[in-house]
Amino acid sequence: MTAQTITADASGTWQLGDLSVRRTGFGAMRLTGSAAFHHGTPSDRGRSLAVLREAVELGVDHIDTAAFYFSALRSANELISTALSPYPEDLVIATKVGPHRDHDGEWGTSARPDQLRGHVEENLRQLGRDHLDLVYLRRMRQDSVAEHFGALAELREAGLIRHLGISAVEPRHLDEALAIAPVVSVQNRYAVDRVDPEADEVLRRCGELGIAFVPFYALAGPAGEHGATAAHDAAVLSVADAHDATPAQIRLAWTLHQGRHVLAIPGTGNPDHLRQNIAAGALRLTEAELRLLDESRARTN
Repeated sequence: MTAQTITADASGTWQLGDLSVRRTGFGAMRLTGSAAFHHGTPSDRGRSLAVLREAVELGVDHIDTAAFYFSALRSANELISTALSPYPEDLVIATKVGPHRDHDGEWGTSARPDQLRGHVEENLRQLGRDHLDLVYLRRMRQDSVAEHFGALAELREAGLIRHLGISAVEPRHLDEALAIAPVVSVQNRYAVDRVDPEADEVLRRCGELGIAFVPFYALAGPAGEHGATAAHDAAVLSVADAHDATPAQIRLAWTLHQGRHVLAIPGTGNPDHLRQNIAAGALRLTEAELRLLDESRARTN
């Protein structure tokens, strides 16, 4: 399908609290280079800046990032600030806190609750903001999110954060967070070729509660942080052929068809892929095509 004239408006909108965003957004992790975090070929700085600016020109008003998105030579937050500051008034920037990496790129233990203010302030500094629109607590295998989420709720009360979200959680963690403060968004791994009953339940619960559900690795599949998968099953390929679309576009379209509360944040440093990702928001899959993809997903081990 032709992507040049299709903008993020095609996917519709959703409310993140009092903030309206288009359902197709942009994930910043891939901006830093060929590897998701530290090792590998660094991105071309000029191209990464151009991709960010074109994303906004094409109507993207929701960018997902984190201070721990950096490679040997690139920082996603720095690229965002350079490319887009002064920021458009309607641009929503979401970030995540919890995971910790040192300056060499090595992962450390999860941050303690009393360290989260430093993480928030690091994002503020890198992005050049006086508050953050949306901050996710990324759960790092801890059994309870209450203490960490409570620390972020205090920062929200202090005016550093506008809205709160949680990431990598089970249904019980959503209940735990909601007992502390409003949750506007949940970010979990979710894809057409990945079966996870708990993620399915979180998606369903979010829909009932009017909370956004934001899948990550929707294009990556089993490849995860290593990038978009090249392995597509017969159902994805068949639907792609019917729509003259790429398999990645079908994966995104299926994601958006899982509910009006589902937002997509595909990431790329490639301008052609950016346009294709945004164009996927205009794809309308038939009931028969959705059944075919769902049946294929159910067979996934």
